[in-house]
Amino acid sequence: MNKSDADTRQGQYKANNINTQDSRMRRHEVTIELRKSKKDDQLFKRRNVTEEDVSTPSKELKGKSMDEIVAAMNSEDPERQFAGMQQTRKMLSRERNPPIDVLINHGVVPICIRFLQNDSNSLLQFEAAWALTNIASGTSEQTRSVIEQNAVPLFISLLQSKSLNLAEQAVWALGNIAGDGPAARDIVIQHNVIDGILRLINNETPLSFLRNIVWLMSNLCRNKNPSPPFDQVKRLLPVLAKLLVTQEDAQVLADICWALSYVTDDENSKIQAVVDTNAVPRLVQLLQTDEPSIIAPALRSVGNIVTGTDKQTDVVIAAGALPKLAKLLQHSKPNIVKEAAWTVSNIAAGNRKQIQAVIDAGIFAQIRHVLAKGDFKAQKEAAWAVANTTTSGTPEQIINLVENYKILKPFMDLLDAKDPRTITVVLTGLSNLFALAERLGGIENLCLMVEELGGLDKLEALQQHENREIYKKAYAIIDTYFSTDDDEPENELAPQESSDTQPDAP
Repeated sequence: MNKSDADTRQGQYKANNINTQDSRMRRHEVTIELRKSKKDDQLFKRRNVTEEDVSTPSKELKGKSMDEIVAAMNSEDPERQFAGMQQTRKMLSRERNPPIDVLINHGVVPICIRFLQNDSNSLLQFEAAWALTNIASGTSEQTRSVIEQNAVPLFISLLQSKSLNLAEQAVWALGNIAGDGPAARDIVIQHNVIDGILRLINNETPLSFLRNIVWLMSNLCRNKNPSPPFDQVKRLLPVLAKLLVTQEDAQVLADICWALSYVTDDENSKIQAVVDTNAVPRLVQLLQTDEPSIIAPALRSVGNIVTGTDKQTDVVIAAGALPKLAKLLQHSKPNIVKEAAWTVSNIAAGNRKQIQAVIDAGIFAQIRHVLAKGDFKAQKEAAWAVANTTTSGTPEQIINLVENYKILKPFMDLLDAKDPRTITVVLTGLSNLFALAERLGGIENLCLMVEELGGLDKLEALQQHENREIYKKAYAIIDTYFSTDDDEPENELAPQESSDTQPDAP
């Protein structure tokens, strides 16, 4: 497509609400909603509830009061110190309702911090680290109680401990702290955690340890307002990309994909940094795994990448993503179908060659099925895929959707949706179709088709919609394409402008 063609196309659709830029910017709206989903994200904080003990205390304190346990921790007797510390850790490792606030109020955190610095007793350090890990797994206020006692630099120094258990527990604690939010995350980063964890990864790293390290990495990449300092996070990308290729463990792969999804949920330069690691082919390959815990973040990453430049989108298409997206549109999990449709909608917001690749992959057969039978959230994304194609596609591509894929009926059926945004998307797509039909001299055929498929009735009903934008759009289509000379000059349902008009309905 040459520049004059592009200019012409932009001019033709200038009045429409959906254009390529708008549809690509829509990802900010969608990913906010995606981040709110609690079902498909991995845990940002985790308690260590394992009952395996690295040693047995010499003096058992089970059944003692909290005051007695704290007194033991504060004693000068190393055995009583250890017994008190271990009993405290066990209380914090309960599966349900650990008494975190009770222990904080009894001054346990500063004691744990003191024990954490006892280099002569690695077992005591380990118990203290474990207890602090579980305190930091709680609320932001509970995590803050650990941060404020200067635990972060202590944990980072323990990353180099000769005790593998202690180093792994330090990673776990830092993961919980970084998972608390942007401020806590940045404190961890500012204390050079990335130098510390990069040194821990090698061919000999035990799997359980590697899982915790990668989970910490994902939390370092996570959260916005502000985003993590990219000059630091960027250092993780080559390692994550390498592990993505060399690892088969589902937990490791899932957390790597989440990390990459956080990085790509941002400006194009950050998307490019991920593309430059050559991670895209493996991300696309993982779309065909049977493990939903991997599919969800891999799909989110791929979906984010195709919101970038056309070249970035081309990398995803070249990696063979489209046939895999077609299969994911048939997935048993509605959320995966929704995100696959969202990904397709962003590819359809690209150039004509990219739209043709979507068509050639037969994806619109699945989009039609989603429109007709899918969960509403998936239907919404499928509607965007159609509307974006009517905005950015060639006349032949758009006609193909209507004639060969019979997309019009299920697309127009969404005019009955309760969600105003979805109705607006469908109306914009219809406006594009009518504008194209007018240029090609096919208005009568399209009007007849819309009427026979029940679309005219739906458009007429929308002229009474409470949302001003919706009834204006519906009225404009009817007035422009369905009015006859016999109609009355003034339609009672025409939108009226006045100084005291009500705001749009939400």
